[in-house]
Amino acid sequence: MKLLITGANRGIGLEMVKYSVEQGWSVFACCRNPHNADTLFNVAKLSNGKVSVHIADMLEMSTIQALSYELRNEPLDMLINNAGIYGSDKNKFGSVDAASWLQTFQVNTIAPLKMVEAFTEQLLMGKRKLVACMSSKMGSMADNGSGNSYIYRSSKAALNAVVKSLSIDLKEQGIISVALHPGWVKTDMGGSNAEITTRECVEHLFNHLTHLTLDDSGRFIDIDGSDIPW
Repeated sequence: MKLLITGANRGIGLEMVKYSVEQGWSVFACCRNPHNADTLFNVAKLSNGKVSVHIADMLEMSTIQALSYELRNEPLDMLINNAGIYGSDKNKFGSVDAASWLQTFQVNTIAPLKMVEAFTEQLLMGKRKLVACMSSKMGSMADNGSGNSYIYRSSKAALNAVVKSLSIDLKEQGIISVALHPGWVKTDMGGSNAEITTRECVEHLFNHLTHLTLDDSGRFIDIDGSDIPW
């Protein structure tokens, strides 16, 4: 199986690369600045050629197009849009940082769609034909009981809308599109008080991803495999 993973230099993305190597899968591991991705490069060096590292900057659409051209003859079984940012801490009512909001939308919402557009042909050459976008329960309007976090919440809610449209637009081509909630994970974003490790998160996610069918397309999936309300 061949996977392309964005945001692969740390946190959940890096753990996904490590897990994939253990399964014997091939990974195109992408990040914004490979020159600062020492840990990822070390994983690649020990992967017996299973991992290659590539530039994919979610703020620079030209890097996405360049990568698509570079991998134009490579079939993809899974495209995992993992790269994401939280945005400014100035995200409460009355003090929302508009510039950060726009940047967060670019990374969390627009870039995942552009990734799918750029790699549709490679997905059609693959067997699994799966697009998985890392969302968050904070993007669920039904689950919002605490308010605030305008920047992150809205970017993930918009991502969910993208995934839902993808599930409709790409269904006839046999491409599965889902949104994932990774749980509260011990990463730089999640913090040390989070509930699960990146390893636990990734094991759960791949357990779900490897069993999805076209009937699952358009789902918003919790870490336990259940559906999250929009």
